[in-house]
Amino acid sequence: MTLSSVAPTLRQRYARVRATAVLASRSERGDVPGWVLITLMTAGLVIIIWSLAGPALSSVFEQAIQRVSGF
Repeated sequence: MTLSSVAPTLRQRYARVRATAVLASRSERGDVPGWVLITLMTAGLVIIIWSLAGPALSSVFEQAIQRVSGF
């Protein structure tokens, strides 16, 4: 095997590895609209739960402070 016969093979391997790396980097970017949707839905759930549970949590906190202050 001579150097001239090995060089094209190395170039072909390099080209394949580079193409695979480019495809992998593109697929690793993720789905930006999907992440935006998940973030907005999570924020919406937090707002809904906080609006429903907020008054109850406030009263529980105030009762706990009153009990501690009573000692």
